[in-house]
Amino acid sequence: MSCFCATQEEFYCEVLLLDETKLTLTTQQQGIKKSTKGSVVLDFVFNHVNLAETDYFGLRYCDRSHQTYWLDPSKTLSEHKDLITTGPPYTLYFGVKFYAEDPCKLKEEITRYQFFLQVKQDILQGRIPCPFDVSAQLAALAIQSELGEYDPYKHVPGYVSEYRFVPDQKEELEDAIERIHKTLTGQVPSEAEVNYLGIAKTLDMYGVDLHPVFGENQSEYFLGLTPVGVVVYKNKTQVGKYFWPRITKVHFKESQFELRVVGKDCTETSFFFEAPNKTACKHLWKCCVEHHTFFRMPENDANTLTRKLSKFGSLGSKHRYSGKTAIQMSRDPSISLPRPDQHVVRTHSKTYPKRLLQTTGQLYGGFFGVCLPICLPVCFTFSSKLMKAENGGPEEQRGKPSAPWDENAPQSGLYNTANERTKSPKFPAARGRTPPVGSDNEVSQNRKGQASDPTDPQHQNKQRRRSRSRGNTSSGSESENSTREHRKKRNRSRQENEMVDSGPQWEAVLRRQKERSQNDPNHRLLQVLQKELVDPAPDLTEEQLKEIPYKKVE
Repeated sequence: MSCFCATQEEFYCEVLLLDETKLTLTTQQQGIKKSTKGSVVLDFVFNHVNLAETDYFGLRYCDRSHQTYWLDPSKTLSEHKDLITTGPPYTLYFGVKFYAEDPCKLKEEITRYQFFLQVKQDILQGRIPCPFDVSAQLAALAIQSELGEYDPYKHVPGYVSEYRFVPDQKEELEDAIERIHKTLTGQVPSEAEVNYLGIAKTLDMYGVDLHPVFGENQSEYFLGLTPVGVVVYKNKTQVGKYFWPRITKVHFKESQFELRVVGKDCTETSFFFEAPNKTACKHLWKCCVEHHTFFRMPENDANTLTRKLSKFGSLGSKHRYSGKTAIQMSRDPSISLPRPDQHVVRTHSKTYPKRLLQTTGQLYGGFFGVCLPICLPVCFTFSSKLMKAENGGPEEQRGKPSAPWDENAPQSGLYNTANERTKSPKFPAARGRTPPVGSDNEVSQNRKGQASDPTDPQHQNKQRRRSRSRGNTSSGSESENSTREHRKKRNRSRQENEMVDSGPQWEAVLRRQKERSQNDPNHRLLQVLQKELVDPAPDLTEEQLKEIPYKKVE
């Protein structure tokens, strides 16, 4: 029975710190059990981080419905029912619970460093929206704290892209951060962090603990708990602000939350909000009581007002804030801060792959001067045939190059998907292509429909194939020769329309076309078209037309 109870008491927890490192707390190592109070767990974390100004910080956890809670130091771990149902293992999140109104006035460097990490995390996760110029300034100070002063030999272009500062970070922001970082000289990490917090504390959402609620007609609102009071937001716009000294009553019943405020004319006004559920409403009430006590209560009246506020809760809730207030921490003579000879150990931030520079080389086509990206495959089909226009007039047209990104071009190449490559023909038919004069294809087209010459080699090959199909078999060597010739002709026809996927293939195609064009009677006319020569005047004689006296246009 004792073994069973010991197993039930075992506790295994991971604490995620602000520098993204983890602290593991177990029964075997630290002796933490489910019957251990939350204050003991907090002390282990504070000792690990080496914090003395501990009342600004706390440990959070999430229940199964993703509702967050702060670990209560006065309760045992087993009394945190929403935490126990999530594990084991259990996960706690270390962070700032009460944001100092002026974090630059915190006494110790390690405390300011933890605030710096928290605010940087809030901005990255979108809890503190920032304008573009403020984001660039803050990120440059964070880079200064992380990497030191700008060094052109170490900080090559694009070094800022290895870090993340805002949601959906753009290259324009990274360029602005780099420019500002070059101007920050002589700032050590601690000084850069103080300057960072000095800018961050002026942002509207700094230190705002948001809670979703509903108003009249189920309108969505957010109640924000801040160091100076309660702020009401609707559609991301501030519609109300109530300072702590003017708040006289905080009350909740079921899922209804009441905030009673004294106006300038000394009249009390109650504002009612509906929380998503009873648990969220109670959590809002507890956070509101703790913020009111921590920031606004004098040292002698802190316990009195906490007791007064606690009686407003329903269902027997008597929550009291047990820590020190901000005034008590500033006047506490028992601890002399800052402590001497304290060294702050800073952890490197998480890095990401560097953003690639978007530079593209250019390939210039030799035939028509077409400028194409060198990284893309190219498919060209040329035509040197003289075509007639639709209106009947003679017109000389050049073959137009087609590339894979054209709408009507054959889609194939290195940068297409496998499915697209299988759908498109590997060897598409040539468009507007005319074979050279005197070729076998043209002769066969000219003789189509006429009686074939018995002495023609093609006619003899056809006769041999017909004789073999009728049972007239020939020798094996003769059959192999005819098959080899057929394959050569098929390969030549494919090479004329082959796809070009690289620079060497493109050079090979140009070389073959140049060799074939040397014997082409139309080669001269093609050169005329490529060199952009003009047509002769229409009043020239036949003898003058034969000489083709073209002149080049300057």
